[in-house]
Amino acid sequence: MTASIHDFKVETAEGSERALADFRGKTLLVVNTASRCGLTPQYEGLQQLRERYAARGFEVLAFPANDFLFQEPGSNAEIQQFCDTKYGVTFPVFAKVHVKGKSIAPLYRWLTAESGHDGDIEWNFAKFLIGPDGTVSARFHPKVDPLAPEVIDAIESQLA
Repeated sequence: MTASIHDFKVETAEGSERALADFRGKTLLVVNTASRCGLTPQYEGLQQLRERYAARGFEVLAFPANDFLFQEPGSNAEIQQFCDTKYGVTFPVFAKVHVKGKSIAPLYRWLTAESGHDGDIEWNFAKFLIGPDGTVSARFHPKVDPLAPEVIDAIESQLA
C-alpha cells in the first residue's frame, strides 16, 4: 500500500522518470490540466501561487490529461510550449496521463482514494493539496479558482 506521494515515480514531458520523493518536505498542489478547456486560464493562478509560495517550500505539479472531451490533444512537447508561451509556467508539467477510467495512472488512483473521494476526477483542473509529509490534506473541485480563499488558507496552513 502506498503511504505517500513520495512513493511514486512519474514520467516527465521529456520522457525520463522523476521520483516524486524529490519533492519531500514541500507542500504540493497536484493538478490535472488541459490546454483547450474553459478552465485553462487557471494556469495563470497556479503560476501566481507558485511565485507567491515557492520560497516557503511550495510547488505546483501539473499532469496534463486528455480524458475530458479531448481538451488536451497535443503532444508533451506541444503542451510544454503552450504552457511556456501562453502562461509563462515555471512549475513542472509532466507527461500526459489518464486521471480516470481503466487506464488511470497509479498516482491518480492513489490521490482519489486518499482524498476520501474514491472514483473519477470530475473534470480538468481538479486540485489535490499534499502536505510536506506527502499525504493528501485537501481536494478542490475543478471550478475552484487556484487563488480562492479556501485554497490559499489550506496552502498557508500546510506551510505554517
